[in-house]
Amino acid sequence: MRWWSVANLVSNLGTWMQLTVQNLLVLQLTGSAAATGLSLSVQAAPGLLFGVTGGRMVDAWPRKVTAAVSQAALAGVAFATAVLVAFDLLSMPVLMALAAVTGLIATVDGPACALLGNDLVPREDIPSAIALGAVVHSVGRLAGTALAGVAVAFFGMGAAYGANGLSFLFVTAVIPFLKPMRSSRRAAPADVGPDRDRGSGREGLAFFARRPRLVALAALCALGSTFGRNYSLTLAVLVTGPLAAGSGAFGMVSTMLAVGGMAGAVLAGRLRRPSVRMVAITAASGGLLQVAAGLTPSLFLLMLFVVPMALVESVSDTATTAILQTDPPEHMRGRVLGVWETVSTGWRLLGPPVLGLLLQFAGARGALVLGGLLIAGAIAVAGLSHGRRTARAVRSGPAVPALEPA
Repeated sequence: MRWWSVANLVSNLGTWMQLTVQNLLVLQLTGSAAATGLSLSVQAAPGLLFGVTGGRMVDAWPRKVTAAVSQAALAGVAFATAVLVAFDLLSMPVLMALAAVTGLIATVDGPACALLGNDLVPREDIPSAIALGAVVHSVGRLAGTALAGVAVAFFGMGAAYGANGLSFLFVTAVIPFLKPMRSSRRAAPADVGPDRDRGSGREGLAFFARRPRLVALAALCALGSTFGRNYSLTLAVLVTGPLAAGSGAFGMVSTMLAVGGMAGAVLAGRLRRPSVRMVAITAASGGLLQVAAGLTPSLFLLMLFVVPMALVESVSDTATTAILQTDPPEHMRGRVLGVWETVSTGWRLLGPPVLGLLLQFAGARGALVLGGLLIAGAIAVAGLSHGRRTARAVRSGPAVPALEPA
């Protein structure tokens, strides 16, 4: 697990270097900020279209082999892009095509690497492993973004892609030496028999739809991702607009968000039995903190609120990931993660435009306040409704017979 964490850190450094430089590269090629968003959407689109198929592949193939091959393929794409940039052969259509290929490979790589990491620890430690991954992700994001600026200044934009390719090769080299505590592929009744849907992506969709806690989890995350969490947009508008501060001030707010996120990941590492109720409580708390942040009259108070906002968001994310990766049976986990990739890509693509419209009509403060109230209010209403249904079922249920001696 230590080797896997080091490999993840190296990979995150390279990924964030490439993402940072990709935005700069699109701006250089087109001069359009809208095209930057389009490139990210093209990279995310395969998750919407092929997420279920990628999850099916992860369930069907040995996990170590799948992760190693997908990492090597991502390295090949990164090196190809680096060469094209170095020889000034990269055009916008080619960049879009490479982004789409990267997103397609990620539909297999994402669930394979996530589940492989969980196989390295005892079941009761999976939430801690996921929390450690969140800390590694946050550190990689901060350091990778900073390293991108250094790489561009001294070696040019192609260096970031080359560094990302090397980071993928490092992960590929580490994978063969990992020793999972559990088999990554187990035979299951769903994988055999005459039914053509058994072992298919359709079975994953059916399992997800029949699991109320997974459907509730998806609803919670869709609500939070659409009307909250996009703090890079809402807080940027709030800081530079109503609070009349500059880009440097937003940099400080972003740093406080990162600190809160890492603190939340460390706290979430102590989770042993994450539940949908925990996700709902943390999401509602984040919504109320977002309301308070929207009403803050000063930058100092805003920075005080963003730390707990990021903390509860990190705990919520860790609990969500732990439920997704432990609730389904072993032979279904890849397909469930594939379904999740599909539905979550949908709200990631639709959320920013919806939030942008809310910002346009209500302003930064209004978007934060209305979004937070909508999140907290919807969760409260759903919780009360669920409690009433549960109480009604208990009252109308049959009497429990006395237990007979064994």
